[in-house]
Amino acid sequence: MSDLHNNFIDGVWVEGAESAANINPSNTDEIIGYYARGDDAQAQRAIEAARAAAATWAHSGPQQRYEVLKAISDETLARKEELGRLLSREEGKTLPEGIGEAARAGQVFAFFAGEALRLAGEVLPSVRPGIGVEVTREPVGVVGVITPWNFPIAIPAWKVAPALCYGNAVVLKPADTTPGCAWALADIISRSGLPEGVFNLVMGRGSVVGQALLDSPEVDAITFTGSVATGRQVAAACVARMAKFQLEMGGKNPLVVLDDADLAIATDCAVNGAYFSTGQRCTASSRLIVTEGIHDRFVASVTEKLSGLIIDDALKPGVQIGPVVDQGQLDQDLSYLEIATKENGKLAYGGARLQRETPGFYLEPALITETDNTMRINREEVFGPVASVIKVRDYEEALAVANDTAFGLSAGICTTSLKHATHFKRHSEAGMTMVNLPTAGVDYHVPFGGRKASSYGPREQGRYAAEFYTTVKTAYTLA
Repeated sequence: MSDLHNNFIDGVWVEGAESAANINPSNTDEIIGYYARGDDAQAQRAIEAARAAAATWAHSGPQQRYEVLKAISDETLARKEELGRLLSREEGKTLPEGIGEAARAGQVFAFFAGEALRLAGEVLPSVRPGIGVEVTREPVGVVGVITPWNFPIAIPAWKVAPALCYGNAVVLKPADTTPGCAWALADIISRSGLPEGVFNLVMGRGSVVGQALLDSPEVDAITFTGSVATGRQVAAACVARMAKFQLEMGGKNPLVVLDDADLAIATDCAVNGAYFSTGQRCTASSRLIVTEGIHDRFVASVTEKLSGLIIDDALKPGVQIGPVVDQGQLDQDLSYLEIATKENGKLAYGGARLQRETPGFYLEPALITETDNTMRINREEVFGPVASVIKVRDYEEALAVANDTAFGLSAGICTTSLKHATHFKRHSEAGMTMVNLPTAGVDYHVPFGGRKASSYGPREQGRYAAEFYTTVKTAYTLA
């Protein structure tokens, strides 16, 4: 099969136990390519290769790590349009979003190339005379990387780059739904000068390849992004064998809109945060908490904005929202719309299955009003172009409703009041807060992560990534 994309194990491209077609959600008649699916035996081979290579890479110098990571960054950035097109074809983001994500992946590798040259420790005096103390960071060993389908190149980048930067060996298992970008990244890594076995790619089902990573005593740490249910399985498996783990999971992110908000800014924040990337972001604004004085004007403004959005093939110029990723996700979105209306929510706009020139998973962005925070639409993550409006009396009620959730990833507020903005930043129970900005949209050089059921373990991205990908050693020396 000429368009078969194989797994990458110990520096060699290896045919999988089986293969699966990668389907374009904008045009389900188009097969992007066939991608290998590994079995347990292949996963074990990759783990063994990583284990064998781990010690040598752990003792590599900063210049070598810099050059490898910089090479990956350079090629990724040089090919961002090509990679972005692939991303949009397999995941459904619009082409500008796809290219932007590919560029972000390159920027992440560039950042950690720099971090490789800034590895540092501490030299401290002991409380005992004549003794010196050194505090250093060492790699944890072999890291299993399990990534989701919604950011198919950015999330692998922001997990793999720090893992390599801090001297770890890696086995990457990307989402079975969107393997193409991970394969392309592995292809770039294969030419970077990285020693054989330090990086391995095993595509396939989570129940097979992912489970092998969770169960193997040779995998020292697992970094996972995905659903809460799967995250709990990852945690249980890692605790059982005392492996380190890091979880990034769901969100039910609030955007608070106060009476004094700039209506145009609030509308843009809501539409961008809730619906762009087809709402398939863990940081999406799925709960729009609006005070009663601005409520009706806000709903009318958002509805007007939604009515002008262009929903079509992700690759077409001018398209603002592409398709949902696959049939399963589309069914889930439609199911939650039905649940919301049965619980007396009003479908104020959208929610229809759309037909376009090519067969695809197109869904009209949906806005649900007349909801309260006890309804399932406001308690459970939908992960689609669906947002609900909750009317509240004032800022105090808005803050209480915003915090009344099992999740705590991102939270936003639209206001012209410095008092309320400052109070919200301090009292919002979320890992990230936004003022007059969409809840979705973050920088790569600062910490990313949440609280409650949204995240567990050290933060991702930026210098804080060292907390997960390294372990601290304290050494004493008699002078």
